[in-house]
This record gives sequence, structure tokens and C-alpha cells, in this order.
Amino acid sequence: MYKIHVDGTRLLCEAARAGGVKSIVLASTSGTIAVTEKGDVVPDETYPAPLDIIARWPYYASKSYQEMAALERIQRQGLRLVIMNPSLLLGPGDERFEFHEGHSGFYGAQDCRRPTGGLCFVDARDAARAFRVAMKKGRHGERYLLGAANWTFERFFGRLERLTKISAPKIALPAKVMVTGSRIVDSLFKQWNFASPVEPGAVEMAQYYWYVNCNKAARELAFKPRDPGETLHDTVTYLRENFLGGDAFGK
Repeated sequence: MYKIHVDGTRLLCEAARAGGVKSIVLASTSGTIAVTEKGDVVPDETYPAPLDIIARWPYYASKSYQEMAALERIQRQGLRLVIMNPSLLLGPGDERFEFHEGHSGFYGAQDCRRPTGGLCFVDARDAARAFRVAMKKGRHGERYLLGAANWTFERFFGRLERLTKISAPKIALPAKVMVTGSRIVDSLFKQWNFASPVEPGAVEMAQYYWYVNCNKAARELAFKPRDPGETLHDTVTYLRENFLGGDAFGK
């Protein structure tokens, strides 16, 4: 991940300079800024980077260093840089199954365990429009958080239950129990050379709150996300029709 996000970004900055490119819009993630333990704060772009939290997760740590590398290279080369920080991207066209995997450690709806944290997501179509605007109106060296809904996992799965008619996870164990249990299960399966049914890092991430304050993007990029219910409906419909079969969730 460091080779892709950090070394790759450095190479692209050099290529941009050599090619006469004047501006770069960097696709990062809200996870480099907007992660808290209790959910009592909704971070904006001024929130201090939660390096003590994200340092344990290679994806988010490398994305944070990616931003640093880009800022350092751009300042040295005199190019314009705008950093975009979208939350979890959902919507039709989700061929990577972000809906199921999630960068916040989603569990499948059939799992009886419910994460204790919260997430933010945004429609990929709305994020794409914000990126286009940022190409012209984004301010040099600035970050822009993009999000549409800050929900607990309980609320998120409850909405999915109404959409899919599949029961949402009912049990929410204490965070420490879930994280410790996932590590034990993962270790045992690996010891037996079997594929583990859990990913401890994802379980741990799901105990945190990934809420986003996107007022800055609204002011400067005219960012106005659609209703989150529409996003979930369109995502479920797309996956059902293109990957799971039209009757995957019943009639």
C-alpha cells in the first residue's frame, strides 16, 4: 500500500511536472481525518489527523502519508494541489462490492454481530461531481471532506433491513470483546491453514466513528449530496440485478 499510495504519488507528481500539468486533484479518504473513538465530535478539515488511531491500519496510514508526500512535492514543484476526502463510496456501479466490504469494516447482513461504531457514506455520483468542481474551484493545498449521512451501524443496518427484507444483526457486544474474539478466531483458523471468516482489523475499525462534516465542500464546491436513502436503494438494486440475481432478496 505504501508503494502504491506514497511512492506512486511521488512518481505521478514528477510525471505531472514533466508533462506540464498545472493542477492535481488527489483522491484520498475521509479516514485520514474523520475518525473518533466516541462519535461525540463530527470532524471537519481542521480536525487534527488521528495518527494515533489510523497508524495501526496500513490503508489509512499510507493514505495519510500520501497526502503528506503530495503536499511536499507540489510545494517544491509549484503545482496546484487539491485533496478530496470522500467517505465510503456507495451507489450503482459498485463492482468492487464496497457495499459489502466497506472501509469501515462492514459485516454481512446475515451476521448476528452488530458493530458498536458509526459510519459515513456518500453517493459516488455526488462525489464525482464534487471532484469535477474541485478541478476548477478547489483551493490550492486545501482538503475537502465529502459525506452524506453520519449513522450508527444500528441505524445503517436497520435501513438495510427495510430495503432488503433481511434481518439486521441484533447483537452488539462490547468493542473489546468483539476485537479480542476476532483475533482469537483469526489466529485459530490461520493455525489450521484455513481461510479466516473474520478480519480483525476490519472488526476493530467498525468500533470507531467515521463521521464527517462536509460544510466546507458545500460552501466552496457547491456540494449537495442526495438523500442517503436513494443511495442505498440504488446500490441494493444494482447489486441484486447485476451480481446476486433479481430475486436475491425475495419479492
